[in-house]
Amino acid sequence: MAVMDAEHPPTLAERWTALRDTAPSIRTRDAAAELGVSEAELLASDAGWSTVRLSGDFGALLERLPAVGEIMALTRNPHVVHEKVGAFGNVRIGPGHGLVLNHDIDLRLFMGQWRHGFEVTDVMKDGRQRRSLQFFDAAGEAVHKIYERSGTDTDAWTRVVRDFLAEDQKADLDIHELPGLPADLPDDQIDVDGLRAHWSDLKDVHDFFGMLKDFRTGRLQAMRLVGAPYVEEVEPTSARTMLEAASRTETPIMCFVGNRGCIQIHSGPVEEIKVMGPWLNVLDPGFNLHLREDHVARAFVVRKPTRDGHVTSLELFAPDGRNFAMFFGVRKEGEPELDSWRSILADLPRLPADAG
Repeated sequence: MAVMDAEHPPTLAERWTALRDTAPSIRTRDAAAELGVSEAELLASDAGWSTVRLSGDFGALLERLPAVGEIMALTRNPHVVHEKVGAFGNVRIGPGHGLVLNHDIDLRLFMGQWRHGFEVTDVMKDGRQRRSLQFFDAAGEAVHKIYERSGTDTDAWTRVVRDFLAEDQKADLDIHELPGLPADLPDDQIDVDGLRAHWSDLKDVHDFFGMLKDFRTGRLQAMRLVGAPYVEEVEPTSARTMLEAASRTETPIMCFVGNRGCIQIHSGPVEEIKVMGPWLNVLDPGFNLHLREDHVARAFVVRKPTRDGHVTSLELFAPDGRNFAMFFGVRKEGEPELDSWRSILADLPRLPADAG
């Protein structure tokens, strides 16, 4: 353990070592919060030991991952963690954006946010080593992590790391704060009648974001202003009710979780739903979800018209007004959504229209 010296205070690496001595099971994210730094800064402090820095075109790195085979992909934000087992495939990287469309690993990528990358080697409780590729934005917040599995081609993994290894394994990192959500315009500056009319005339769910931009309204603000029949506020605990019903009725769902750099999607059934303290969990063999129920400030059932009929979602919002998770029923393009999904959302307890 580092000796405290007023003239020579311990380095971040030494402080992390001391913390791990007292709390050996602490997660890196929690350790970073305890030490008052970003997760990326903490990993960089260990560069050359359990962590190696990566550099170059991270989009090109992702294009190499189909050769690695089975992995676990993890995307999170402060309120929910989304984990999927599968393999990379159909990787398409364009200017600033990218897609991974391999069913189990289904990602929407915003590569302009991917600033820092590492390979991290953790020692598990049973003594085994587990490698991961971890990527972070300019603020040092995780955008995506990729973990080895028993089915991973370790030689292919090693070649990817070798080819993207940074020459400079320095311990310091250039980190800067990123802006939060822009402030909404006052409600009386929004063309609410026009917004409702445009909403009612939507033909594709992918046009929704463009509509919000055209009417200069935030997502939560639009939910408030449009109201029924397109938006109905439901109990903040509705995600639990929905997941339990989807499991019971074997209704396949889509679960979207994202951050600035990545959106990760699960499409399929959910089976084991378990609540542990504040955490609402899905604990299935290929899909894990860990959601902080106490972080759900508001929840809405949202209907968007399309050429195939209404598409209905459950959307969760954090106290800061950020949308942090969305759930849909699985459906094929050109087909209406499942009646069982509509029934699940119809049964969620509504809140009065003026509850917010």
